[in-house]
Amino acid sequence: MSNNRGSSALEVTLSFLVGAATGFVLGILFAPASGEETRKKIHEGAAKTAEKAKEGYEKVAKEAEKGIKVVKEKTTEGIDAIKEFVEKKKEELTKKTPEEITPEK
Repeated sequence: MSNNRGSSALEVTLSFLVGAATGFVLGILFAPASGEETRKKIHEGAAKTAEKAKEGYEKVAKEAEKGIKVVKEKTTEGIDAIKEFVEKKKEELTKKTPEEITPEK
């Protein structure tokens, strides 16, 4: 059972950020403004994009942590089930007599 939510969220976040950055840069380059105003707008846009990237990363990181927690829980459950099975078979084996264990020839 695979879960692609983490990679899907990352792809959506990256696509959004690339689109937003491209739109912002093109808007700045084609808008009539002085060099100082343009630099200020680029700096503000970069700060906003960095903040959105940080938020996107945090969201993906939280989803990854949830996934890791689920995997750990399922692994522990599987190991416990195997241990229980082995113990049960050991008990069954210790209850049998040597004649029952050794196959007849």
